[in-house]
Amino acid sequence: MSKKHKFDYFDAFEKQSAMAVKEAELLIEAIENFTEAEDLRDIMERAHELEHEGDEVNHAIFKTVATDFITPIEREDIIELSQYLDNIIDYIEDVMQRFYMYDVHFMHHDAEEFACLIKKSCEALDKAMVDFRNFKKSKTFKQLIVDVNTYEEEADRLYLKVIRKLHTEDNDNPMRVLVWSQIFDRMEKCCDACEHVADTMSTILLKNV
Repeated sequence: MSKKHKFDYFDAFEKQSAMAVKEAELLIEAIENFTEAEDLRDIMERAHELEHEGDEVNHAIFKTVATDFITPIEREDIIELSQYLDNIIDYIEDVMQRFYMYDVHFMHHDAEEFACLIKKSCEALDKAMVDFRNFKKSKTFKQLIVDVNTYEEEADRLYLKVIRKLHTEDNDNPMRVLVWSQIFDRMEKCCDACEHVADTMSTILLKNV
């Protein structure tokens, strides 16, 4: 009888982080090529397909961890890490959906800077996730986690700047202020979600040294 294939949790985590990078790339594409909200349907469909793939990986992790006798790290940490990774993909997709739902007629000049910061956060997290498999021996893992946290701090500063600008310089249209305040809030949450993953990985490292 052939040996049953062992589920690789670290491989699944890497798939999730790679999907987050792809979703961030779609967000930048949506912003750079924006003309009208109505024209976002194609890219939203691609983003949703990616989000669905992420959900499938997340569900596979949950299903396996519920029945595995032995896991490489604590079950609670596996569940938390997988869910936080899935949140990143969900939040990025949500930004694109808000462009469409709110029927935005122009792309705010600070949106691309924020999207690039989200992509940098996801890329740093993706690199850290590749090292996560061997986190006890890796010489770069800790610095990669620091990089993610640094980008989150940059996102906090950018969020404060753009929200203040909305209310002091771009306040001629109250509805526009409301719409973009909510969009930027969701963009900031994307970077927060990356930090949550990084913090969870750091906690796992401390538990296993």
